[in-house]
Amino acid sequence: MVNKIRIGWIGVGLMGHGAAKNLVNSGYEVYILGNKNRGPINDLCAHGAREANDPKDIAQKCDTVFSCLPSTSVVKQVVYGPKGLIEAARPGLTFVDCTTSEPAATIDMAKDLAARGSVMLDAPFSRTPKEAEEGRLNCMVGGDRNHFNQLQPILSTFCENIFHVGPIGAGHQLKLFNNLLSMCGTALVAEATAAAAKCGIDLQTFYDVVSVGGGDSRSFRVMLPWALEGNASLHQAALSIGIKDLDMFIRTAEKKGAPTSMAKTAIRIFDLAKTRGYGECHMPQLSQVLAAEVGAHIRKINRK
Repeated sequence: MVNKIRIGWIGVGLMGHGAAKNLVNSGYEVYILGNKNRGPINDLCAHGAREANDPKDIAQKCDTVFSCLPSTSVVKQVVYGPKGLIEAARPGLTFVDCTTSEPAATIDMAKDLAARGSVMLDAPFSRTPKEAEEGRLNCMVGGDRNHFNQLQPILSTFCENIFHVGPIGAGHQLKLFNNLLSMCGTALVAEATAAAAKCGIDLQTFYDVVSVGGGDSRSFRVMLPWALEGNASLHQAALSIGIKDLDMFIRTAEKKGAPTSMAKTAIRIFDLAKTRGYGECHMPQLSQVLAAEVGAHIRKINRK
């Protein structure tokens, strides 16, 4: 059965592909807009999605439009650029940004869209592309409570846990705090693993001991399989994303006078990886970047 609500999805990368596919499989009429990578677009169209021409076109065709994009600047281009979404903004159109984005920019975009009668919510995700494909993402939503209630049935097709966290911008703000913990955890595990390798500790023994004690964490569980087996698939985000997310957290926190010392330490570690040419490698490989700095070796990194 096809749901009469027409949904647009802009950005069908690792996270967006799974979410959009679950919408299609749930019976929604879905229009998509991707980039030069035709693989996810062709796959979604094979499942029943339709491809739009540009953001304005997708907004004209749809009642609710989602974006899941690499950065705030790309979201702004989608909204304000040539044939941008705002050209088709009107009463009845809802724009939902799932990008890890800057809260202040989100608030400004929401005001501009509201001036044309449209509604905006921010709804960034946590978890991984695996959960996106399974329809088990976590989602933190900022915006008007009534609009959130209307959006929930759509979100439930690809989210397991859905939280209304406050007014517009609150979702993106909370995502930055979430990512601070995640990125600092990634950097910490990478440093501990590199130090263990340098000191001659067997990494399987390291894993066995830590995984049953107080040092265990989700970051530890998704990082160590690469060191032990070469499996980096549990954390597929590129190391350069750590720089982007931590930089956004630092700028947002400093405007409020909040502490940023751990973020500034972690961002230096991710910046080192980028400087050494590993920015597009997966997060678990950060341990080898740090190990190489002290003359240790864990596993060869295959650069993209």
